[in-house]
Amino acid sequence: MLFKRKRRPTTLARPNQQSARRSSEGTTHGSRKHRPDYMLLIICLALLSIGLIVVYSISPGLAAVRNVSENYFTGKQIIAIGLGLIAFAICSVVPVAVWKKNYKVFAAIAVLAAIGVQAFGSEVNGASRWIQAGGLSFQVAELIKLALIIGLATFLVDKIAKGQIESTSATLRPLLILMAVIGIVVAKFESDLGSTGVMLAIIMVMAFAAGLPIKRIALVLGVVVIGTILAISTSSYRRDRVETFLNPAADCQASGYQACQALIAVGSGGIFGLGLGKSVQAFGYLPEAANDSVFAVLAEKFGFIGVSLVITLYLWLFTRFKKIIDRTSDGFSRLIVVGVFAWISVQAMINIGAMIGLVPLKGITLPLISYGGTSLIFVMAALGIVFQISRYTSFAPIRNVNRGESGNEDLAGRRGQRRTYYATAGSR
Repeated sequence: MLFKRKRRPTTLARPNQQSARRSSEGTTHGSRKHRPDYMLLIICLALLSIGLIVVYSISPGLAAVRNVSENYFTGKQIIAIGLGLIAFAICSVVPVAVWKKNYKVFAAIAVLAAIGVQAFGSEVNGASRWIQAGGLSFQVAELIKLALIIGLATFLVDKIAKGQIESTSATLRPLLILMAVIGIVVAKFESDLGSTGVMLAIIMVMAFAAGLPIKRIALVLGVVVIGTILAISTSSYRRDRVETFLNPAADCQASGYQACQALIAVGSGGIFGLGLGKSVQAFGYLPEAANDSVFAVLAEKFGFIGVSLVITLYLWLFTRFKKIIDRTSDGFSRLIVVGVFAWISVQAMINIGAMIGLVPLKGITLPLISYGGTSLIFVMAALGIVFQISRYTSFAPIRNVNRGESGNEDLAGRRGQRRTYYATAGSR
């Protein structure tokens, strides 16, 4: 051969230099850019398609009840999906460092939105959760969830870098204050206990992933339980929901109406379902058939086989999250993925559990499937960020802990499960 190809150097970068560089940049530059996780996008599109099919199939029933055009709900869902895909596309190309650098901006927007919903919000079903302008409505809680993940990831990475993740005053106390604020603003003022539960779960899961000791997690959980008991005991309609959960058949004509109708819908589906055009519950029997109760309608139409497919898609989506978490070498990026995973998984479990009688009714949507624009758009935006992060992962799981010269401990090794990945010249 006239020209002999030179072998690429295989010397590993110094761990301390690599760890310090990742910490300072806040992005996954330790791994070279490669093709993103397209399977994540495919699963999302599958769930969006199922949701659109369900909304399309029950649109005649919903339209008859609300006296609108048969295509009204289908058209709005198509617009919401389109906006969600735009949000996904935008967030999938924004560098992760941008979110970290501007976390205060997102936090400020969320605070202003929370104030705005109290000043200008519209009351729907006894709860002030929406800001309406013309024919459009905006649910503030969805914005708060995304801002919470970005801000909390920045806070926890900073505490890890300073060696304060186990500190009561520097880490635990601010987390407890944050949870109290969320409880007051979202649970009390917005009367949205379901979204409050999801946000508190996000905080606890992200804090655990960052390395907050189990004893402190247990303390936080105890505070949440006490707060939940107080929230339920001081609200008559929440007490009714708990009583309905314990005995849904006691008053199926009043407080237990939605729970009973949901169980009827799920039971009517059987193994194979009634079919697309044969829904009964959508014709005014099941409240919020396209939103909170969409899983019950899905079970009625597609039966056990259909809901098993949906649950399998969710589990498959969560395995993609797990893979990205394990192979992301930057702590901030990993915590973002952990937060989005907690958001979607906890909200899906609460929604599905409420429809089959495992948890009290909470009034939150089923991610990517329920009818409604705000939830779908912000979930897709969050998934777009995860999609961007998936461009910078290693081929092998990241294990063990290494401490850099700056004193920060790479999140890759929290909980002692992973070894830190140091990219060679030949890695993507």
